[in-house]
Amino acid sequence: MILYHASDKEVRQPDTFHSRLYLDFGKGFYLTSMYDQAVRYAQRFLRRGKSAWLNTYEFGHHSEGWKILRFEAYDKEWLEFVAACREGFDNTDYDMVVGGIANDRVILTLDRYFEGELTQEQALGLLRYERPNIQYCIRSEQMLNECLHFIQSQKIL
Repeated sequence: MILYHASDKEVRQPDTFHSRLYLDFGKGFYLTSMYDQAVRYAQRFLRRGKSAWLNTYEFGHHSEGWKILRFEAYDKEWLEFVAACREGFDNTDYDMVVGGIANDRVILTLDRYFEGELTQEQALGLLRYERPNIQYCIRSEQMLNECLHFIQSQKIL
C-alpha cells in the first residue's frame, strides 16, 4: 500500500522521535493513503513560509505479531482514545493506530468537547455525519524499520 507523509523536509528515514506529543493517536509517524489530503497538508507549510515536501512510502506488513488498533468511524472509542492521547494519558503499546483524522470540522467539535461545551453524546452526534479521512500512525520504531520503505520525495511548490 502507498502512504504519504507531508513535511517541511524530505524524510528518507522516518522515526517516532521527532513526533510531537499530544496528537490524535499519540506520538508516532503519521501518514495517509489519500494523496490529495497529503498535498493539502503539505501546503500548510508553504503558507507558513517553509518548504513543503510530499514523502511517499510503500507500506507492507503481515498482521501477525503487530498490535494494531483500527477505528472504522468517529465513535465513542475513537473519541475516548483521541482525548486520552491529546491529554497525554495514553499508556497503550500499539505498533500502529489507524482511523479518522481530526480535520478542520472535526477539530472544532473536539475542541468544544474538550472545553466542556459539548457532552460526549453531543459531540458524537455531530461527528456521526462526518466521513473519516484515514490516517495511519506508526508508533513503534520496529514497525517503521520493517514495514515502511521510502520511495521518493517531491517538493511542493
